[in-house]
Amino acid sequence: MWYKAVGLTGGAITANPANVEHILRTRFDNYPKGALTLSIVEDFLGRGIFNSDGEQWLRQRKAASYEFSSRSLRGFVVDTVRFEVVERLLPLLSRAAARGEVVDVQDVLERFAFDTICRVAFGEDPACLTQEKIAAPGSAEFMDAFNVAQNAVMARFLSPAKSLWRVKRMLNMEPERRLREALETVHGYADKIVRERREKGAAAGCRDDLLSRFVATGELSDAGLRDVVTNFLVAGRDTTSSALTWFFWLVSTRPDVEARIVREIRAAFDQLREMHYLHAAVTESMRLYPPVALDTHCSQEDDVLPDGTFVGKGWLATYSAYAMARVEEVWGADCEEFRPERWIGEDGAFRPESPFKYPVFHAGPRMCLGKEMAYIQMKSIVACVFERFSFRFVGREGRPGLVLSLTLRMKGGLPMQVVERSNADAV
Repeated sequence: MWYKAVGLTGGAITANPANVEHILRTRFDNYPKGALTLSIVEDFLGRGIFNSDGEQWLRQRKAASYEFSSRSLRGFVVDTVRFEVVERLLPLLSRAAARGEVVDVQDVLERFAFDTICRVAFGEDPACLTQEKIAAPGSAEFMDAFNVAQNAVMARFLSPAKSLWRVKRMLNMEPERRLREALETVHGYADKIVRERREKGAAAGCRDDLLSRFVATGELSDAGLRDVVTNFLVAGRDTTSSALTWFFWLVSTRPDVEARIVREIRAAFDQLREMHYLHAAVTESMRLYPPVALDTHCSQEDDVLPDGTFVGKGWLATYSAYAMARVEEVWGADCEEFRPERWIGEDGAFRPESPFKYPVFHAGPRMCLGKEMAYIQMKSIVACVFERFSFRFVGREGRPGLVLSLTLRMKGGLPMQVVERSNADAV
């Protein structure tokens, strides 16, 4: 569908895989993020890898690709996740089960992900998931400010008048006033981390976090390093917590799916690669509730999409992974059902689909570099949790509401009763 309003930015919105492939690969050169999109996010993310185009993006992409392909980084991520699960997440759930407490699983997962990505991105532990909920100095404020910044930036995107936020910022109106204050906190905290890392230099010893790796190249300024930190925090925190929030809710509605996952976990003996059904269930959950529900690019020249839709020069071209999951022509008559089996082949192994049909991790040259690490993290968390616990949803009946921030959050959180699992369960 398309619209063109006088005085407003024109745009095309699609849920057609052929159109998605056209935008993300075939005519990649015609659909960069674009000046409008970059300007909306620039005061938050600078010109980091997720908010840059052209040669600037390509240089960062190559550097990040090199780091993400290293075994040492993968090992560091696995060790970080394992520590957070064993030392913090499982004890928290054990206490909740023993006391009969209701836990907001979305909040728990967001704090878990924040701890994890801060350690991976810049080697600092905010300790947001500790029993006492006492975070490291400044990190609680940093996390809160990060949430405010994301919500304010999303409000800019959702406004039909894409430049209205500039007027609000000039007049110090909400939510721009809150955003300005939040960015002072976010950038101040990140600058402090970068400055300390610069000062320590070689004295800090060998470090595996992303910031240390980029500092070692000597190619980025302090502002560039700050952009690295904030960009990877956005990419690594909210995406996994969003995906797992919806996953745990969906599985709580399907005891048969949970039982099959538990049987597989116990049979695989910690071999994540052998957990094909779990991989399918996580993938199916993200199909229905993609962490990034919408993605937008800007057309540099007039163009026509494969289905005949006209896209004018300067128009925003958006694809909706959320809408695509609910199109029968794409996923079949059962498209709105949570059915992990659609990803399992006759041999029992996981069977992937085209990334243009399933653009949850983007597609084409901008395909997510952290895809495999994200799966490792999510499957590790689910395997460890489901081996010992089961969740019972205690919220209102029906489907939870949606909150569209930079990621797809659950309105009102995810209240769950935590139940200790017996050894006989799901056997």
